[in-house]
Amino acid sequence: MQPPLTKRVAAEAIGTFTLVFIGCGAVVADANHPGALGLVGVALAFGLVVSAVIYAIGHLSGAHINPAVTLAFVVTRHLPKREAAFYLAAQFLGAIVAAGLLREMWTDSPGQLGATSFSVGVGTAFIYEGLLSAVLMFVVMAVATDTRAVGAAAAIAVGATVGLDILCGGSVTGGSMNPARSLGPALASGATGDLWLYLIAPVAGAVIGALAYQAVRGEAVAPETV
Repeated sequence: MQPPLTKRVAAEAIGTFTLVFIGCGAVVADANHPGALGLVGVALAFGLVVSAVIYAIGHLSGAHINPAVTLAFVVTRHLPKREAAFYLAAQFLGAIVAAGLLREMWTDSPGQLGATSFSVGVGTAFIYEGLLSAVLMFVVMAVATDTRAVGAAAAIAVGATVGLDILCGGSVTGGSMNPARSLGPALASGATGDLWLYLIAPVAGAVIGALAYQAVRGEAVAPETV
């Protein structure tokens, strides 16, 4: 039996807060202490916190902690539309609060608080973020919707995918894959110039990844959950 929506929404807010505070906190710490973590350390931080959060709240809310994941589940009819809005609000709120807290803690040298930006052309950056998000969602769909997947390994599989995606795209686009993860630091630091890409590309990629898994699995789009 599912927990009440209020509890699931609270879990999403806490989970996304934790993701942004730990992951972006690692980015800020590395920026202020060059060489302390590096790209590998940041990727590890994000991957581990995602795994930890899935273990902690996966049984409560599904641990989406990512608006792109939530919207992909809506498109593939694994989440009711009326619940998705509450999930999205909770995720964005958790991310904004976490980034705001980082800003208050790093008042002397906040930098961009882990805000994402790209080092290539807009088209290439869009494709990178879209593909990274598609790969992530493909794995999420496998462990979250297919009973043949090993349930106990879901957190490890998703966390490892996040880490690997950041290793691949972190130096190119920041490896966001998550509109909330990008929105919080962008608002807190005022670095909103490239934000549109991180709001659109991960959602497009996640939807493609979700539909791709259903096609490979041989499953038609599920009847809409009401």
